[in-house]
Amino acid sequence: MASTGLQLLGLLLAVMGWVGGALVCAAPLWRVSAFAGGEIVIAQVLWEGLWMTCLSQSTGQIQCKTYDSTLALPVSAQVSRTLSVLSLLFCLFAVLLGVAGAKCTKCLGEGAYSSKARLARVAGALFFFSGLLYLIPICWTAYAVVRDFYDPKVAAPLKRELGPALYLGWGAGVLLLVGGALLNAGSSPPGVRATPTFGGGGRSNPLPVVVEEKEYV
Repeated sequence: MASTGLQLLGLLLAVMGWVGGALVCAAPLWRVSAFAGGEIVIAQVLWEGLWMTCLSQSTGQIQCKTYDSTLALPVSAQVSRTLSVLSLLFCLFAVLLGVAGAKCTKCLGEGAYSSKARLARVAGALFFFSGLLYLIPICWTAYAVVRDFYDPKVAAPLKRELGPALYLGWGAGVLLLVGGALLNAGSSPPGVRATPTFGGGGRSNPLPVVVEEKEYV
């Protein structure tokens, strides 16, 4: 069935976006050192993420360190952490609902078509909401990086560029949005097809016709 294929495609895209979002959340490649200004140091490259910073040297050695204090981080970093984790948790709940509500599974029994369709539609809405929630810290971080890069008041060693994790995060967010929309579109509840009737041919119990007999003298 076309709706089943659409439902499975949406669930697959959403799960791919969820996995990609988890990898991006853990990757320390959100912001990368920018080689701008007169002081260009190519021996070391600084990577910054939500949970740690890494220093890559020209020799190939990489040293990573987690942030010492969460409360000492900027407000943007704390909000980005919170939104990313909430988005991934919503995706986990949506995956469970999507598998239970898929037409090809038998989690709720054979005859629970309406309940399965309702669960699948809720899962699609959760995936779509998670995609919007996940794109907020990605876009916020990208805006802050571009703003500081073109700000003349920011020193050249403190300027950063967009890291590859941001581009992957945009892709993961789009997968969540598209997957949630397809899952919702392919999970419409089954309709009841009515049998058309023309004239009196569709009546099961036709009314009896009483013929009165008159006596003529």
